[in-house]
Amino acid sequence: MSGTHYPQFCALARAAEILGERWTLLIIRELLVGQKRFSDLSDRLGALSPTVLTTRLNMLVEQGVVQRSTLPPPFNAQVYKLTPVGLALKPAIYELIRWGGHFLFPMRPDDEFDPEWVLLGLDAVARRAPTPARKILLHVLHNAKSASFLVTGGPNGTTIAKIDDSPGGAAIETTFDTLLRIIATDISIETAVSERLARIEGSINIVRSLPKLFDLRRSSARR
Repeated sequence: MSGTHYPQFCALARAAEILGERWTLLIIRELLVGQKRFSDLSDRLGALSPTVLTTRLNMLVEQGVVQRSTLPPPFNAQVYKLTPVGLALKPAIYELIRWGGHFLFPMRPDDEFDPEWVLLGLDAVARRAPTPARKILLHVLHNAKSASFLVTGGPNGTTIAKIDDSPGGAAIETTFDTLLRIIATDISIETAVSERLARIEGSINIVRSLPKLFDLRRSSARR
């Protein structure tokens, strides 16, 4: 059980007991991106001790939010993934991401950042209404790390998927900070390229439509 207890018969109190412990929401974030081994979670949550990680995972498994499973041969590795109850947290997590965007910048000196986290951040602000039929490859850079995502627009709105191999076509390579400024129309594609903040491959006209695939208010990407 969680160490946090609120003696109130209230659904919000019950949710806070499960999610309110330090690091728990960030474990959920990692598992929303995809199933992970214990070592993967430990690496990506570097300031979290293995003992506390074990405690948090055991609590989430006990509550039916996370489940353990074993990958088939030749891997035979134990992984953690969200149950249907855990996956039901996605809308609430996305609301918190959108709200937290108001306080994201400036980056603090001790902040760690993994470009793979961009997947959830972009999906949280993806436009759900019909969008232009576009496919744009994003290469997000941060120091020695990078991650690639395919943004696809269409009649059902915008989707974002992590990819490992480049499918070709229109692409933009930049940092997360600059990407947010482009999506929020705080800076144009042309200016980002001329100031060497971004690099374009393929059709710049297609990349220019990137902000139309998202709903991002300027205040949510403020610096």
